[in-house]
Formats: sequence, structure tokens, C-alpha cells
Amino acid sequence: MNESNQSFLGTTLETIQWFVFLLASSVALPIVIGSIFDLSFAQVSGLMQRTFFVVGITSFLQGMFGHKLPIMEGPAGLWISIFAVMAYSGAQSGKSYIETLQTLEAAMILTGVFLLVFGVFRLAHRVLFVFTPLVTGAFLFLLTVQLSGTFLRGMLGIQQQVEAIHVDQTVVAFVTFCSVLGLSIFAKGWLKSYAVLIGISVGWLLYIVWVGSTKESGGESPFISAPEWLAWGIPHFEWGIVPLAFITAVILLSNIVASVVAVSHSIYGKPTYSYNQINQGSSFLGVTHGISAMFSSIANVPLASSSGFIHLTGQKKKAPFLYASALLMIIAFFPSLVAFISGIPSPVANAALLATFVQLMGLGISNIASETLDERRLTILCISFLLGIGLMFLPAEVFKGLPGIVQNLMSNGLLVGTVLVIIMEQLWKESKT
Repeated sequence: MNESNQSFLGTTLETIQWFVFLLASSVALPIVIGSIFDLSFAQVSGLMQRTFFVVGITSFLQGMFGHKLPIMEGPAGLWISIFAVMAYSGAQSGKSYIETLQTLEAAMILTGVFLLVFGVFRLAHRVLFVFTPLVTGAFLFLLTVQLSGTFLRGMLGIQQQVEAIHVDQTVVAFVTFCSVLGLSIFAKGWLKSYAVLIGISVGWLLYIVWVGSTKESGGESPFISAPEWLAWGIPHFEWGIVPLAFITAVILLSNIVASVVAVSHSIYGKPTYSYNQINQGSSFLGVTHGISAMFSSIANVPLASSSGFIHLTGQKKKAPFLYASALLMIIAFFPSLVAFISGIPSPVANAALLATFVQLMGLGISNIASETLDERRLTILCISFLLGIGLMFLPAEVFKGLPGIVQNLMSNGLLVGTVLVIIMEQLWKESKT
């Protein structure tokens, strides 16, 4: 095989593996949202189609024009928390689920406006001084803790309000998890490079053989159809969501910094970024929030787990990532294909994602440990982790006596924990000795 054919084959396989990673990272959370808002099978299928399209187009835009790194734009863990809390607070105030979803569309648009302003007026890089290694590391650590629960529930087969653990699904999930990790750590050459693809393939095949297909049938799908525009209706703006949108936008700046730092570390061997990169990333994150809202999906953000994928597979080229993003966007116009590829069993998809989070949590701990952990830093971390992680274990119902905006903020452990680290680090300065 000549060199050009080898290059083409390598790029094709890398594109397929990026595509599978984009897919696996997109499948689970729309199912979670469907469960929270009691959506029908047809509505979840529509949400899945729109999610694939939005993930594809937003990843491509950021990779080409934003921060210009191979970082997947995917459904945000932070926004999943906001969706869950507002579903409960909306029901308490007498809103229907659709009315709450329309308010969430507006919240995503407002957050996008703030992010666009931060980027266009070059304000994003002016707050970079608050995103120290301690803050970035704490954010990455809290993010992995928050989402690990979601992924573990999916691995155990209790994704959709089923309380009993499914032993057969759990075994398949842990075989997938161990396959991805084992190949990425101990294998050499192409086996190591395609650990995620091989692990998901093994898990999917084992799932079909042992568990069988559990996908609900949704009837005949049209051969081709465009993702629906404003499927949840016209966005409904309320004054109460303005503070939430602003605080979320500021926290998402730390998401941009953390993702760029994590991926640049995986690609170049050291964390690096430029002010222009962060400003452009913020601008396009604002644009992608608007796209997410207009297509009634979960707001997308740069997923720091992309660094775990790059570290696991050693794939550092941007071209296969862009090809995979474009492919996912095109696939979204073919509902029957969406139905087939979204058939990746939830336990298998969640297991592969949890494997990439091993590297991400390690990166967060490395960031924290990059500076001397003196009494000041340890105290800041412990307070933030105890309160932030503690809030993740509390049901949304405990905040029902508080105003809506307070409910939305205080019930989000990732947001509270990150804000606490930022505030305490700025107020409690290091003593000069």
C-alpha cells in the first residue's frame, strides 16, 4: 500500500472514530432530558435528530473559526442541571413542561448574547486572571464528579427512572469500559489509536448477542427531513432568567478556558492558549447557544472530555475532527440513519464516555497539584468541594421555598462550587513572605 493510500485510510479511520465519539457523547443526554420532561418517543427522536445536527454544526464552526482546536461541542452538563432544576421549579409555579422549555430557549439565547458580547468586545480574556490552575482544576474535577453519576446510572441500566440494576447491561457496560481503558493504556499502535471505536464495537456486539435490542419502535421514518426549527415553540423571555444567564455565561468562560487548556495539553504536551483564541471561542460559543436554542436542543459547550479522547487515542489532527462534525451534521437530515446510529445501547455509550473522563479527572487533579497545596489552597478546595458536591446529592425539591432564581443557582453544585473557588481565591490573597 503506497503512502497516499495509507494516509487516506488513516484519515478515514480517524474520522470514523471521531464520529463515534461525537455520537456517543450526544446520545445519552437527550434521553435524560426526555425523561425529565416526560417527552414521548417521537419527541425524543426529534430531539436526538436536532442534537446531532447542532453538535455537528457547532463543533465545525468552533473548530474552523472559533478557538480552532479539535474540541467537540456537546450538550453541557451545566445546562442539564439547569434543565432539571427549572423543570421542577416550573412545575411548582404551575407551568407546563413545554412552557418551561420555551423559557429555557430564552435562557440559552440570553446566555449566548452575553458570551457574544464578551467575545466581540474582547472582554473574555480580561477575566482570565480569575481562571488560575486551582480554578480550572476544580472546575474539571467538579464536572467529572457531576457527570459521573449520569454516566454510571446509564451503565447500570437505570437511565430512565428504572430503580433496579440490570445485571446483564451492567456487565456489558463494564466490559466496554475495561476494553477502552485497557486498549488505551496497554495496547500499542493502531489498537491504542482506535481504543474508543473498538471498545464501543465490542460492547455493542456483546449487547446485541446477550441482551438483545431494547429500542422502542417509532414507526416508519421519512427518508430525508430537515431538523425542526423551534420545536418547543417561541422562546419565552422572563426577567428572572437574566441573572441566571449572566452567571452561566461567566461560568462557561471557565469551561472554554478549561477545555482549551486540557486539549492543548493533550496535543502539544503543555497547556497553552492566546487571548484571541479565548475571545473568538466566547464569540462562537454565543453563536452556538443561539443555534441550540433555535433548534430546541440542549445548549452546547466545548467538552473538555475531548482531551481525554485525544489522550486515549493519540489522534491530534484537526481535519478528521472537522470531517466527522460535517458527517454528523449531514446524517441528521436522514431520520432512519439517526434512528439506527442512535441505537448504540445507552450502557455502552455511557461506559465509553466514562472511560474518557478518567483522563479528564486526572487532568483536573494535575492542574490543582501544579501549584503548592498550602493551607490556603487546600481550605479553598475543601470548602468548594464539600458544598459543591454536597449540593449534587440534594434533590431539587429541598429548594422549593426559595425564589426561582435562587433555586436555579443554589441547586447546581458545579456552578456553586466553581463560583466559590473563584470568589475565595480572589478575596483570600496569598501572603507575601
